[in-house]
Amino acid sequence: MKHDDGTHEPPSSFWHSRYAAGLIVIGAVAGYFLLTEHTAHVLGALPYLLFLACPLMHLFMHHGHGKNDRRGIDGKTPHEPR
Repeated sequence: MKHDDGTHEPPSSFWHSRYAAGLIVIGAVAGYFLLTEHTAHVLGALPYLLFLACPLMHLFMHHGHGKNDRRGIDGKTPHEPR
């Protein structure tokens, strides 16, 4: 006969297990060796990555352009001229 006393512990998450720690260590070692072996390729791609970052910055950082409304931050009062 099995009795339930109500003291069940929830299962721990994957990221708190030793398998996750091992996965992180193996990933760090693999990343280190990939970076050291392919440094010339990574450094050669940096100028192109800078050019690719420009459109992304325009998309995500200029989200307020083009609305042409004269309201302030709260959306109710007009801007005061400086």
